[in-house]
Amino acid sequence: MNNIMPVAYRGMVASPQHLASVVGCSILQQGGNAFDASVAVSATLAVVYPHMTGLGGDAFFLIYDAKSGEVKGFNGSGRSGSQISPEFYLDRGLNAIPQRGVLSAITVPGMVDAWWEVWSSYGKLAWEKLLEPAIAYAEKGVPVSRDLHRWIVKDKEFLMVQETMRRTFMPNGEPLQIGEKLLQPELAETLKMISDGGRDVFYQGKLMQHIVGAMSKDGGILIEDDFRSHRGQWVKPISSTYRGSTVVQMPPNSQGFSALMMLNMLEQTELSEIPRHSAEFYHLITEVVKKAFSDRDAYLTDPEFSEVPLDRLLSKEYARKLYRKIQLSPPEGESFLSKAMGQDTAYAAVVDDEGNAVSFIQSLYYDFGSAYTAGETGVIMQNRGSFFSLDSGEVNALAPGKRTFHTLMPGMILREGKPFLLMGTQGGEGQPQTQLSLITGVLDYNCSIQEAIALPRWVYGRTWGVDSDTLKMENRKLDSTINLLRAWGHPVETLETWDPAVGQAQGIMIHPDGQLSGAADPRGDGLAIGW
Repeated sequence: MNNIMPVAYRGMVASPQHLASVVGCSILQQGGNAFDASVAVSATLAVVYPHMTGLGGDAFFLIYDAKSGEVKGFNGSGRSGSQISPEFYLDRGLNAIPQRGVLSAITVPGMVDAWWEVWSSYGKLAWEKLLEPAIAYAEKGVPVSRDLHRWIVKDKEFLMVQETMRRTFMPNGEPLQIGEKLLQPELAETLKMISDGGRDVFYQGKLMQHIVGAMSKDGGILIEDDFRSHRGQWVKPISSTYRGSTVVQMPPNSQGFSALMMLNMLEQTELSEIPRHSAEFYHLITEVVKKAFSDRDAYLTDPEFSEVPLDRLLSKEYARKLYRKIQLSPPEGESFLSKAMGQDTAYAAVVDDEGNAVSFIQSLYYDFGSAYTAGETGVIMQNRGSFFSLDSGEVNALAPGKRTFHTLMPGMILREGKPFLLMGTQGGEGQPQTQLSLITGVLDYNCSIQEAIALPRWVYGRTWGVDSDTLKMENRKLDSTINLLRAWGHPVETLETWDPAVGQAQGIMIHPDGQLSGAADPRGDGLAIGW
């Protein structure tokens, strides 16, 4: 199942859908830089991977600007509406925010604004040029990929609820098959409006009015001022060291700090001396994940509403204290119940011949987000805000104008201040865990980026509607390992040998001589292209 790992010197694009990777390469070869290409790839993914991402969702960009030598982050997550409160739901007899439908779409989409900010700050090509491929794919159609078909079949009941969703993904009342043409004319018109009017048409103009008007008609509670007031933020990334390298993540409201906590704990041992496929490895990794998730769940929310004590959480001394609490001899799995969360995401990376690098990720939160399209815009609205709690005592409690706990976390590793590895993955709970697999695969087990992505993966946690956590593991001749883990108290659930449940990762490695090597996950529909 290992893909061919391209090696190149001039540029590299890796994304979870091959058509988006081709678009990124085309933009670079037309004279665009990595920032132009990342916006074009992001827009294309919104069309060709609509179950994972779209204009109604959020996006985070982690960038390296070769001219300044700076690493910066752009937080493109939207805030909850100004008219929203727990009482709105509680008064209607609801004890949680609905997971689907218009009442789950309560945060302003941040992705279009993120495109504009990244392009206007660093891009070279014309704005219209970057959206041309996405418009063409939406208007003329794209073949349904393996992964898109799988999710259409899985979510058939949700897609049937709204006529526009049914018409797009199940035009004859049955799911589109692999290779059949997906046409999205309404989305094409929306993208044309954004191409002509820039980000303001989405947040202040006619398109915004259409979206808000449609949602209001259907019982939604986002208003025009919520869109007008939206602005993403340029932020300073957070980092920690691991095995002599600097690992960079987005700050809260991203969960990126949890991966840094995990690495700080693993640094307390010589991980390379523990066989990668052993029960000892999976036990240690799982217990490290639980420790980090406990603090993540206790603190992560919008830092404008509640302090996230990063200085303490990311200190090496705190990592040593947490590590000492892990039961290693004899091994014993700790009982821990994580918060259930969605997993639909699309991660991609771009490097150009100027040395610029972009690690970026975008999402609708659940597969097909809220499963609600705003009027005739073709815009599927995210349900990211459904993760807010209606309990005012919770750190992630719902409040007006608040950004929720966010799973999105593009990653980057630096050596001597320059990018060495760009990496990220699909999957809510799985994002920090898969990054952990990739980072340790490269830095501890001397893997190439393709070998690291191909390693058997795990994901600890749960999904909506499940009352217990399990350790889900790809089983590639690991029966003895799994049996031993169960004896140590781990509730192991075996997966297929190459299972999409563990997410779809992409990565680009930048070698000291300037050579680039890239990889896309064989579990998905992606492709890495270099030249």
